Amino acid sequence: MKRWFKTGTPWIWLNAGAVAASMVMVFGLIAMIAVNGLSFFWPSDVVEFEYQTERDDEPRRVMGELSRSQTLTAQAAREAGFTVPDDQEIVERSLYKIGNRDLDDRDFEWFLEDFIRERSTPADIVVLERLQWGNFYGYVRAFEIGGEVVAEGDEAREAFEQRMPETRELVQEINRIERFEIGRVNHDMEQLRLEERGIRRAIEAGLDGQEEREQRLEAMRAERAELDEQYSELEERRNELREELRRYAVVLETADGQRETIRLSSIVHAWWPNDMSTFAKMRHYVGAFWDFMTGFPREANTEGGILPALFGTVLMVIIMSVVVTPFGVLAAIYLREYAKQGPLVRIIRISVNNLAGVPSIVFGVFGLGFFVYFLGGNIDQLFYRDALPSPTFGSPAIIWASLTLALLTLPVVIVSTEEGLTRIGGSIRHGSVALGATRAETLWRLIIPLSAPAMMTGLILAVARAAGEVAPLMLVGVVKLAPNLPMDGNFPFLHLDRAFMHLGFHIFDVGFQSPNVEAGRPLVYATALVLVMVIIVLNLTAISIRNYLREKYRADSD
Repeated sequence: MKRWFKTGTPWIWLNAGAVAASMVMVFGLIAMIAVNGLSFFWPSDVVEFEYQTERDDEPRRVMGELSRSQTLTAQAAREAGFTVPDDQEIVERSLYKIGNRDLDDRDFEWFLEDFIRERSTPADIVVLERLQWGNFYGYVRAFEIGGEVVAEGDEAREAFEQRMPETRELVQEINRIERFEIGRVNHDMEQLRLEERGIRRAIEAGLDGQEEREQRLEAMRAERAELDEQYSELEERRNELREELRRYAVVLETADGQRETIRLSSIVHAWWPNDMSTFAKMRHYVGAFWDFMTGFPREANTEGGILPALFGTVLMVIIMSVVVTPFGVLAAIYLREYAKQGPLVRIIRISVNNLAGVPSIVFGVFGLGFFVYFLGGNIDQLFYRDALPSPTFGSPAIIWASLTLALLTLPVVIVSTEEGLTRIGGSIRHGSVALGATRAETLWRLIIPLSAPAMMTGLILAVARAAGEVAPLMLVGVVKLAPNLPMDGNFPFLHLDRAFMHLGFHIFDVGFQSPNVEAGRPLVYATALVLVMVIIVLNLTAISIRNYLREKYRADSD
């Protein structure tokens, strides 16, 4: 046994077991997130049943989707408010998503399996995903145009299905007018307002060029009149589309017999899950996941999509990478190649290594104080005085979040680059100098290309850390809901002064600050899966570039 331990074989097996256990845990975690997140988009069957406890005089008709089930003791069930027979010790309860929150104030409810009777899955149950109040479950009873019933029964369903695509096109047209065209006009009017404010301040100060400024003010009046006319036309067009949408409505009947009239303009999607084939469900699944990836959030982020958070996360990581890479590489090159090795350089290296262990929230506080208040505030005073007291760069924004994370990940890039520079032997440097190359030429043509894989390793580690950070972002740029993306069609197209949404903060917000925990639970898993996939894609991209550089310069050296 001693001889076996002296060979080192146990430690090899121990390391292999630790690596295997880590891989199992990682893939198990990803699998759990994927199963819980991706299953949300599958159109589950809607069950209708009768529910009557010993305290109820008449049975209650319930309709909904099974969310999950639990087995618990009778005592725990009684403490939760359920009526349990005295002779039972174990009971099973099921959580159903019953929707219709505008009628019952809650869209999830627990039911004991002992009191559920007459389960059925009628084919004519429809599920409506609405802009507000969550899902609605019921039967289509009538279709109205202008307040008059034009179809009932099966004909109502057919008319409803035929009209929904046209309604969605009108809704998309309204969203396009409000988000892009009216947004563009408002942006141009705001720019005119700021320009006019600056011109009037110059006139009051008595600066030279008063005549040109007066002419510009006159031209601005004509531009503002033209913009007002464009705004009126867009608003009139939008109101016409809204009036057209208000004419169409569908009448639905709930499981307990209540009738509710719902306008088609408030419906996002409609489907009959119990009447769908497997292929139809797969098509619905793909469409629902695509809407989740490309849509905007609704209902306190518990419904809708994650496009702003996805876009903000990727853009922030890209800006951070563009900033941290040159600064980290230049700092490492100076410390390794140019700085005189001594106590001061050793202190700097120790400080860089210690900086990597500073809590991220400390970087957030520094970013808020230095970048936002000091640097951003001074930029506003120098270049955006006309917009004050409303801050432009003097408030949390994506540029300050990116710079804060660049500082956070800078030590990783410096250390990785220094290690790459250290591994390059002195023979390469001496041979280059012997052939007549200068120190700068040696550095640029040999040292930096050969150490490029190490630089990419530092960037990979920086991206992996920055993409998942949340704490510092809460202080320097991230918000719960951003009305506009940091990029749009208005000049200069990329607006670094805007706040943004982030996948990590979106997970925190939906999981821990949502008013509807059950509705947000699957979105937490789905968003977490998207965040993991984004990090994997970014890392794989950097790894592929690193491997390409490694093979390229290895072949050149051979």
